[in-house]
Order: sequence, then structure tokens, then C-alpha cells
Amino acid sequence: MESSVITQVRKEDVKLSSKTAPKKSSPKKPGSPKLFKALFCCLRAQDVLRPPSATQDASLRPEDGGPVAKALGPRLLPELTEQDQGKICVVIDLDETLVHSSFKPISNADFIVPVEIEGTTHQVYVLKRPHVDVFLQRMGELFECVLFTASLAKYADPVTDQLDQRGVFRTRLFRESCVFHQGCYVKDLSRLGRQLSKTLILDNSPASYIFHPENAVPVVSWFDDLKDAELLNLLPVFEELSRAEDVYSRLGQMRAP
Repeated sequence: MESSVITQVRKEDVKLSSKTAPKKSSPKKPGSPKLFKALFCCLRAQDVLRPPSATQDASLRPEDGGPVAKALGPRLLPELTEQDQGKICVVIDLDETLVHSSFKPISNADFIVPVEIEGTTHQVYVLKRPHVDVFLQRMGELFECVLFTASLAKYADPVTDQLDQRGVFRTRLFRESCVFHQGCYVKDLSRLGRQLSKTLILDNSPASYIFHPENAVPVVSWFDDLKDAELLNLLPVFEELSRAEDVYSRLGQMRAP
């Protein structure tokens, strides 16, 4: 199956010049790859968030001695709720991690969401990764779960509405919360407002967590393999991580040969 036209960002998709501002033009065909890339992949000038220097090194020691990310402007996450006190925060990606979406019809799509583009409604066909429902339910019991995607909210929000009907995700973060760095949308964990030693990220793209690779639990990209068991196999890993006092040491032990 073709790679998703919704979220995957390649360097050639983000080359901008002062002469490439969006132009008003006649309506394009619903299947136009250029239109979808402009809306879901390519970076428009107003979407750019330039990372401050030393973003990935910005951390403070509060009075309680725990490392907390230094806020670059307002924190991305609200204060912890009572039910999440003491829990590790897990940032979870959407596309190719939990689902795969396409503008081309998929006969066995789990659901279809309408997305309005320039006044025209288009259908997005979404496949759920095998075992995603069981995975999310357990993750919601163990962690403070945050959806963080490089997609635009107009697509990702209705997809997440369908996917997360139990309300596992406490907060949803979209493209505007990413940092644009070296041709990629990066999910900068230092901007969340959580202790970095109590924060994990699950993402299929290493570029998404380039600032904090030591906090990452990698996951294989998924498109349409109905026999895939990646999420099911990751549950014991997260069960163990949920009991960690410090995710760095526990992940280090897991990665050791």
C-alpha cells in the first residue's frame, strides 16, 4: 500500500522559497496529490515553528529535585489531574503507529471520516492497527496518555474521535505543537511541562523524537498487515515501564545486550 499522504514528511516536501506562497487557483480534483500534500504533508510558512537554540537541553531542577522541562512559552499540557498523579506520561503517535489512512478507497476500512478541504468534503479511509483497542485500554489504565501527531487537527481530531471512544487520551496535540527542525516535525518533549524522567514517546518515526531519543520506545511502521502483533507485544514492555521511578534507567536496562 502506498505510504500515507497525510502525515509523512520528506525533505523534498518542505523546500520553501519566498516565491512559493499559496496561490488562489481553480478547484482541484479530489484525488490531486499536490493538494493533499500541501494540506497534510508540506509545510506552509504559517506552520513553521523555529526551535530556539538548545531546545533539547532545556531542563530545570525544581524544589522537589525532579527534572522538569523548561517551558518555551505556555506548556503544552495542562496540570496533572488527580487520577494521573504519580503516573508516567506517554506521548503516542497516530499515523502508522495506531492507524493507517488513505484518500484512496480501502475496501476493509474500519471507518471513514470526512475532511473538508477548500470547501469540498473528501473521504479519508482509516484502518486500525491490529490489537489497538486492547492496547489503548491498557495504556489508559497505566499512564497519562497524550496523543501527539504531526497531522492537522481537521484530519486527526475526527480520526481520534472514532479511535478513542473510551477517552484514553487526556490531551491531543497536533502539528502546530510540533517544532520544525531540519525538514521534520519534531515532538519536543521539553515543551510538555512534565518531568522528562517520567515521560515516554511511542512513535514509528525516529525523526519525531530526535531531541529526546532516550525517552523513546520505537515501534515498527504499520500500513495493512492484519497479522501484525506489534502493539500486543509492546504491552509487557509498557507494563514494566509503568513501574519505573526513572524511565532512563529502565529503558537503558531493556536496551542493554
